[in-house]
Amino acid sequence: MNSKTQKSSIAGPAGALEVALDRPEGASRGVAVIAHPHPLFGGTLDNKVVQTMARAFVQSGWTAVRFNFRGVGGSAGSHDEGRGELEDLLAVLQHAAPAGEGAPALALAGFSFGAFVTTHAFERLHAHRAIEKLVLVGTSVSRAPAAPINAAAHGNTLVVHGELDDTVLLKDVMDWARPQALPVTVVPGAGHFFHGQLPLLKNLVIRHLASPAV
Repeated sequence: MNSKTQKSSIAGPAGALEVALDRPEGASRGVAVIAHPHPLFGGTLDNKVVQTMARAFVQSGWTAVRFNFRGVGGSAGSHDEGRGELEDLLAVLQHAAPAGEGAPALALAGFSFGAFVTTHAFERLHAHRAIEKLVLVGTSVSRAPAAPINAAAHGNTLVVHGELDDTVLLKDVMDWARPQALPVTVVPGAGHFFHGQLPLLKNLVIRHLASPAV
């Protein structure tokens, strides 16, 4: 993301996982793990939406951790349709923000396929680990079902979708959100990749992160 980005590899379920870490100025508020879009369609940790979310977290005082899913960039393994990718995300989380006494505050974020995987990570974790903030952008809900978000976490969750997204239709996201009464922030005129709207997306995330956890 910048000259201060720290690149490394960690041990993952299918071999090495490539990780990029960006720290804020001063003390860190917590750790945000951010997941990238679909590996079979060019998704990597350097995706512009993912970088935009990382910048928003860093500007808001969080340590931002991006990573490449298995089979992408320097990460070993091959695409596993979300199952193995969930395990990849959980491995990165355990490395960057291990649970236990003194554990840092934790946020989860994802874009497109990465948001889909993030919903399942949240579902796996929320009963036994506090997730202070959840950010889901362009959430993939049609290729495979995204997990529901526990109602108690709705106040700490930001769901953003482009009005003109033709990769994941807004209608499909609303069909996923409606039964949960989960609010969705719609960006007028925006497509899936938020071309020309990334500064607005960044500001939406920053505003969400500034709101008190509930």
